[in-house]
Amino acid sequence: MKNTPKDYFWLNLSFLFISTSGALGKWIDLPPEQIIFWRSLFSIPFLLLFLWTTKQSIKISFQWNASTLLAGVLMGSHWVTYFYALQWSNVAVGMLSLFTFPVITAFLEPLFFNTRFNKKHIFLGGLTLLGIYFLVPSFDLAKTHGPAIALGVFSALCYAIRNILIKKARTSGNGSQQMLAQVVIIALCFVPFLSQETLSMNQDFWPALVFLALFTTVIGHSMFLFSLTRFSVTSASIAASIQPLYGILIAYFFLNEIPHWGTYIGGALIVFAVLMEGLSSKEN
Repeated sequence: MKNTPKDYFWLNLSFLFISTSGALGKWIDLPPEQIIFWRSLFSIPFLLLFLWTTKQSIKISFQWNASTLLAGVLMGSHWVTYFYALQWSNVAVGMLSLFTFPVITAFLEPLFFNTRFNKKHIFLGGLTLLGIYFLVPSFDLAKTHGPAIALGVFSALCYAIRNILIKKARTSGNGSQQMLAQVVIIALCFVPFLSQETLSMNQDFWPALVFLALFTTVIGHSMFLFSLTRFSVTSASIAASIQPLYGILIAYFFLNEIPHWGTYIGGALIVFAVLMEGLSSKEN
């Protein structure tokens, strides 16, 4: 199937929506656990509405099993550690450290599926580590950026394992149905982090939280899932490497964040490693 400019437009628009998570996670002045709770809670009615308007069943979303529960916990861990990375550093460092997940996936996938380990992943893994080194102005773990990058990479690890788990379990249902089950689990997991202060928080944050749930989570990911009917998963994954660029640009215009020089070098190395992994996978 030959892709049209319209197909690429919708694919990139989905990435643009998803990339707003960086600036929103940095701007919303709440503990990440509480942001993730509201993000998940507000996503539930929007996902239910989406499934209802597209005449899809929601029953399959609530066939609880160990894989579904673990996927939800991993997704929640991915979100909350990513938001901590954003708050402890900046959008550029947070997003670029997260985008080590394709290479992490390439290392972990053979362990889960008993496939042959590809030696090129050693090179790509080293390239990614070099990129992470350049993300830190001074590689001193006692400073702010070190812990933020460590959390960003841990977030990437959680995301990679969650994706592999879903693939290995071959969970029934489409992406929206699976996402509904996972946001319900995430919301329940973060209920203990609520407080009276949270429930009566500054109303200025409500529009941002609704935007995070509706546009970033539901519309962005739904558009991406729709684009997968026009693109292969590999092609879409390669294209997804543009998301850190979108996130950095959004942070520049709305938060006035200007990345330091090492961010450009480190980001280029990480994105190059992701592209190399995607292109080599496409050839195999």
